[in-house]
Amino acid sequence: MTVLGTPRLLLRPMSVSDAEGVVGGRPPDGVRWAAGYPSPGDRAAAARFLNTCADTGDPSPFGSYEIQLGEDGPVIGGMGFHGVPDGDGHVTIGYGLVPSVQGMGYASEALRALLRFARARGIACVHGDTGLDNLASQRVMTAAGMRLVRQDSLLKHYRVDWDDAVRQE
Repeated sequence: MTVLGTPRLLLRPMSVSDAEGVVGGRPPDGVRWAAGYPSPGDRAAAARFLNTCADTGDPSPFGSYEIQLGEDGPVIGGMGFHGVPDGDGHVTIGYGLVPSVQGMGYASEALRALLRFARARGIACVHGDTGLDNLASQRVMTAAGMRLVRQDSLLKHYRVDWDDAVRQE
């Protein structure tokens, strides 16, 4: 399983046992969680990952990742794909951080790493959405290179496209 690194973070792929721990609120031995992790959103993402694994098998590398602060730091949030790419090479992402580290650029840094990873795997388009009033998430997606493509009564929808994406068979 590929660990994605940035200057300040590690994005560690979630295993089934990791996801079970997140859903149950129990960190694995040797893993520290920051206060506030896992959030309800992290639990929902872990449950979706477990359901996908049970229904169609492990979606890795298009699964969920825990965001760890440095090599020895705590897990400060989660990020990942909502499933494997569709037939056109499109995926949807989601993310969240504990409140104590929000506003420090970690989410944008992690999202840029995940987008580079997706592009290198032949993904043609990455989608994301956020609530109309979630200005921080809107800034994260914009800072990572995603653009606003539409808005409805509940959400703002963002995406990034790569015309030069190489499809891997």
